[in-house]
Amino acid sequence: MISQLTAYSLETQTESAIELLKRLIATPSFSREEDRTALVIEQFFRQRDIPFRRTKNNIWTHNRHFDPSKPTLLLNSHHDTVKPNASWTLDPFHPLERDGKLYGLGSNDAGGCLVALIATFCHFYDKKDLAYNIVLAATAEEEVSGRDGLELILPELPSIDFAIVGEPTQMHLAVAEKGLLVLDCTAKGKSGHAARDEGDNAIYYAIQDIEWLRSHPFPKVSPTLGPVKVSVTIINAGTQHNVVPDTCTFTVDVRVTEQYTLEEIIETIRKNIRSTVQPRSIRLKPSSIPLDHPIVKAGLALHRETYGSPTTSDQALLDCPSLKCGPGHSERSHTADEFIYLREVEQGIELYIRMLEQIL
Repeated sequence: MISQLTAYSLETQTESAIELLKRLIATPSFSREEDRTALVIEQFFRQRDIPFRRTKNNIWTHNRHFDPSKPTLLLNSHHDTVKPNASWTLDPFHPLERDGKLYGLGSNDAGGCLVALIATFCHFYDKKDLAYNIVLAATAEEEVSGRDGLELILPELPSIDFAIVGEPTQMHLAVAEKGLLVLDCTAKGKSGHAARDEGDNAIYYAIQDIEWLRSHPFPKVSPTLGPVKVSVTIINAGTQHNVVPDTCTFTVDVRVTEQYTLEEIIETIRKNIRSTVQPRSIRLKPSSIPLDHPIVKAGLALHRETYGSPTTSDQALLDCPSLKCGPGHSERSHTADEFIYLREVEQGIELYIRMLEQIL
């Protein structure tokens, strides 16, 4: 296919995207408080006569010539942000251009990705005879894994055949992403006086279980994500120095690869430790896309690299093949004086469009 992306149209799309990004930065949008940035995105689509739907703080739309008989591609990123940490030296809500960078809260995570995907959607919006429908979803609550974000609108969307999730990856291809399990575990013993040979110390039982968790290798290793990663991150027990504790609680963070389901990990742990195990959620599943999927091959043809991502995103909520890819750098996310390079936004738009041209 001969590319229809000219230097002029790329420049125009980039200018529009940067202007939208500046407006998003200037509008506070902490998780569960994204109503004002939702209005900014609404206004963007209204100005372009693109119909859209809104559910709570989620905005979604589809291409003009949507055909229910065709497969559907989802373009998704989020417009909520974390709160700025105390180390910021700049105004997090003042979009500042300096030395080719755009500073501001959410510029890198994930404003740059979102506006690049919106520009990509607009590029294809009016085109006829596409091989896929395109759905664009700008969603809320990603930073808190909330239930009123992408998860809320998935039942409203057409059936999705594959998705691109915009997160800062330097436009490389995260072909797999670890899922997340948070387990609350409780070891039970019997209280007694520490000075006498009585009681059944719950801490000792917890130690035995924690040692198993620390040393147990889950045998199946992902070619892109490596092994399952298990970390005990919180432990609590005891009320005073002379009382043997009858309860010890600890929290386990488990990063699960596509080699296992969350349920398989829970079952294995329950079979091998004495403590009770209660998962907080089984929503954040591992995800992946085959290396021979057309969108991955399209990215490889543009000299993008594949890798496995250890961090979670809204990709975990999808049941279809999904690729995490976007402008910006993950190491800048949630940092003081967050920024994205302006050229990264332009490159993101160009690469998204050229990747999709190969399959649409």
